[in-house]
Amino acid sequence: MMQMILIVEDEPKLAELLRDYLRQAGFKTFWIADGAVVVPWVREHAPALILLDLMLPGRDGLEICRDIRTCSAVPIIMITARIEEIDRIEGLESGSDDYICKPFSPREVVARVRAVLRRTEGAPLQIAGLMLDQARYLATLNGHDLGLTVVEFKLLQFLSSKTGQVCTRQQLMDSIYPDERVVADRTIDSHIKKLRRKIASGNADQEFIHSVYGMGYKLELLEDAGKVNPFLQLEFEIIF
Repeated sequence: MMQMILIVEDEPKLAELLRDYLRQAGFKTFWIADGAVVVPWVREHAPALILLDLMLPGRDGLEICRDIRTCSAVPIIMITARIEEIDRIEGLESGSDDYICKPFSPREVVARVRAVLRRTEGAPLQIAGLMLDQARYLATLNGHDLGLTVVEFKLLQFLSSKTGQVCTRQQLMDSIYPDERVVADRTIDSHIKKLRRKIASGNADQEFIHSVYGMGYKLELLEDAGKVNPFLQLEFEIIF
């Protein structure tokens, strides 16, 4: 499957140049020029990597990067004309994975994209209190091992990759049973029930799973601002 690269750049000619080189390298691309719509798009589409310009209309790139890091561990490469060391440090500390200064070679950008994807591929997904380590099928919440089975881990991983989106039972079945075996819809409900119980064991004071009338399941990452040490609350919306 071709990986999707999101290009966030307000200069059309530069964005088109990046699109051409990335497509020739075998990637799919999507271009956004307005910083105000980046975070909602990322929540809905879950790209493989983001090329993020810092000087954008609508919102500052650093602010966008920080917001993305509250809901996603997607690799981010910042692109900017700022060349001072303090600017690069600020960019990396805001959550980016790499930093490219203008002017640059499009070939170098493609090489950086490939390098970052190689480096982050298989790395643990960590979003605030939730950590998913695919290599060990280990899921922890606030440092507590949830003790998930492989199926439960795959469910949580899939829902985490689609944060904010409603996932149907069929999508979830396809994610955990790629061999297309025949499985009853209620099998998913049973797995989710067990997953809910284990997630609750990671924080007994919070109710993470909520029933909602509809057609699938939804994972939300909501900031609990009422705590002295805030963390992201996992919330499943279970749809029957």
